[in-house]
Amino acid sequence: MEDLQADLSANGLTVSTTPEKGEVIISQEPYVSVPNNSAVHSRCEGCFRSSNLKKCSACHVVWYCGSTCQKSDWKLHRLECNALSRLEKERQKSLTPSIRLMVKLYMRRKLQSEKIMPTTARDNYNLVEALVSHITDIDEKQLVLYAQMANLVNLILQWPDINVKEIAENFSKLACNAHTICDGELRPLGTGLYPVISIINHSCLPNSVLVFEERLAVVRAVQHIPKGTEVLISYIETAGSTITRQKALKEQYLFTCTCPRCRRMGQYDDIQESAILEGYRCKDDRCDGFLLRDSDDIGFICQQCGLVRNKEEIKRLASELKPLSDKATMSSSSHYVEATSIYKMIEKLQTKLFHPFSINLMRTREAILKILMEMKDWRAALTYCKLTIPVYQRVYPGFHPLLGLQYYTCGKLEWLLGETEDAVKSLTKAADILQITHGTNTPFMKELLFKLEEARAEASHKRSSKDK
Repeated sequence: MEDLQADLSANGLTVSTTPEKGEVIISQEPYVSVPNNSAVHSRCEGCFRSSNLKKCSACHVVWYCGSTCQKSDWKLHRLECNALSRLEKERQKSLTPSIRLMVKLYMRRKLQSEKIMPTTARDNYNLVEALVSHITDIDEKQLVLYAQMANLVNLILQWPDINVKEIAENFSKLACNAHTICDGELRPLGTGLYPVISIINHSCLPNSVLVFEERLAVVRAVQHIPKGTEVLISYIETAGSTITRQKALKEQYLFTCTCPRCRRMGQYDDIQESAILEGYRCKDDRCDGFLLRDSDDIGFICQQCGLVRNKEEIKRLASELKPLSDKATMSSSSHYVEATSIYKMIEKLQTKLFHPFSINLMRTREAILKILMEMKDWRAALTYCKLTIPVYQRVYPGFHPLLGLQYYTCGKLEWLLGETEDAVKSLTKAADILQITHGTNTPFMKELLFKLEEARAEASHKRSSKDK
């Protein structure tokens, strides 16, 4: 760890720096990573791209987009390839991303210990050893699962001196410390272990954001960070009540957050926010007040107009929602018309039940938006995208990538439909946010900025044509 601190200091990457908005604080390549491959969709092991792929002819598990990625991965894959080739086909079906990540972790450790692969202050197994596992906080059911997974890794490796108990503990480390690698639009591509990035702590009000440029993890400041201030990112989706966020952190990362936002739990403004995001709407459609349970537990009182909403009415609507939600979960994503119909019935009931800024209602509209985009129903998609924007503005801070991406979607749809002036406004808002969170040099950002310039030129041409 001292070597790491010295290395970070030499590169200006300590907490003593004072990063400005959009500035890269630290970046790291993964110690190990694997793409999210499935029977129907595969990605390159090296760059996670999905085009021009060829399967490894020996193991028939790993894919590459070309010789460059294959050569760069060869030292590690040569070991893995031999191990995977020994597996029966039925066993190969058990090769989840987590199993492969663990196999690669031990192989990289072996290659570095034998000096076949180099080590640096930021690239060595000691950093993995230093990560917290929370193994003593895990329930027995999860421990049994980790033990089973460790035995499978042992079977794949077939090394005489392997410590199965240590492998199980490392699975616990992966659960708490591995990151989902996403593309510029935050779509998941794979999983990676970044031991230095994992040192960064969580906050529900983070001053930094973690994004990925292919497999490179990049932490950028989203606000000025004064000297001596801890760099913080968010581990979870922060749109939700304090109780919901605390539950997610406890289940996934096994700790209780004490950030300034969570310390407000139980205070009036926190209760109000929870009631708006996850509570019920006033029975008067013209009122946007939030509801709190009355002292007699008969119903919920609107804190703005005083109307009482009967608990039985809420139960009835919730009972109507339940089978529809189950049906939506089970419905095939390829049956667009059926799925849209189900989600619109859910939306109708949720509009009657929940507050207009409800997270549940927002998620339903996101699902409808996604289906409409697949159906290429651009006009309806734009309508739903615009419905989500006010909620995004409320639940996310000003420089949040998800808010920027929603503006981007809105801008693309507006431009496609010929609403050029509106498209320029939406794309400008997207660029203002995403230049901070994503930088300006990635292919995704270059495409966004190019679209913005094109839209501005088109809008200018339309204005000048009108003047003539």
